Amino acid sequence: MPRSEFLPFSPPCLGEEEFGAVVEVLRKGWLSSGPKTKEFEDKFKSITGAKAALALNSATAGLHLAMVLNKLGPGDEVITTPMTFCATANVVEHENGTVVLADVDPETMLIDVHEIEKRITKKTKIIMPVHYAGHPADMHAINALAKARGIAVVEDAAHCMASKVGDQWVGAGDNLAVFSFYANKNLTTGEGGMMTGAENVIEEARVMALHGMSRAAWNRFAKGGTWKYDVPVPGYKYNLTDIAAAMGVVQLSRLEELFERRLKIVEVYEKAFKNHKHVLPLKTRAGFQTSRHLYVLQLNLDTLKIDRDGFIDQMTERNIGTSVHYRPVHMNSYYAKKYGWTPEDFPVASRAFERMVSIPLSSKMTVQEAADVIEAVEDICAKFKR
Repeated sequence: MPRSEFLPFSPPCLGEEEFGAVVEVLRKGWLSSGPKTKEFEDKFKSITGAKAALALNSATAGLHLAMVLNKLGPGDEVITTPMTFCATANVVEHENGTVVLADVDPETMLIDVHEIEKRITKKTKIIMPVHYAGHPADMHAINALAKARGIAVVEDAAHCMASKVGDQWVGAGDNLAVFSFYANKNLTTGEGGMMTGAENVIEEARVMALHGMSRAAWNRFAKGGTWKYDVPVPGYKYNLTDIAAAMGVVQLSRLEELFERRLKIVEVYEKAFKNHKHVLPLKTRAGFQTSRHLYVLQLNLDTLKIDRDGFIDQMTERNIGTSVHYRPVHMNSYYAKKYGWTPEDFPVASRAFERMVSIPLSSKMTVQEAADVIEAVEDICAKFKR
């Protein structure tokens, strides 16, 4: 039976503890970056094993800082994936670098290491893999490739809260890694992000993230603080607020619970869609723990009389929210025009885009809601099969 109420694609899983933490900050009166932000950074570092952590107002801010810290400039190339949100490429453009795209693996949508290798030139300064849907890219191979050629690696870990490579959390290595805490992420602060990496680099980023002011400047209005700051470099306004950090601290304390709730929904989906004739889930690979940020289906257009957009319309009619992750970078008008890219230049990503749909997945979902999604998918496939 179709749902009577709309099921949102990915609502945040918040409770009284998060509400109370935010109210407590409001009552104390320190609203911008302060003690709660530091607590969030320290707990994030402790849980993930990161060498250092910097809380930011978005993952985009972190990716941009990573370009600045690596001194990206005109003529420098950054190799990344077409299957990502535009922010990954936008930050390269902000520093007048050149975006170079390497196509993806058709089973995982992760950047293809062989395609990376083909695109390395003397101008390659950074390789920026995206851990798509929370499944880590092959970092052993990418790091080895980069190290042999003196190329920096920046990990777009926006989907990665709870992802691991082997036993190591994403973000625990020396590479700069950037996480997102946007509203639909596994861990949310509404808007926000975290950058991890080597301590000296993160401390440099900390200065850049608050106007370029000297490190202790955030505390200048507190008892014992001082107005005497310096600006050794023109920085940015990228700091996280204590209001947002208060949510983050609570969400970190619930991380295992939130992950387990998400896995229960994934298990229901996996059972339903395994070896399905009309829809194909992404594959996961041994040796990695995926955060399961997204559950992406690829439609078999050979067995269905409906295209992706039509499928989404049908899901909407059945009160099921969906999304598409993502319109590939090379198919956005700015990038197509600037670089002359066409869908044929990145055939795997282009083909996948025509077929992919992300179905609801969040820690707030119930097993019954997952069953409703499956019922809707099955009904559409039965109605529009060839």
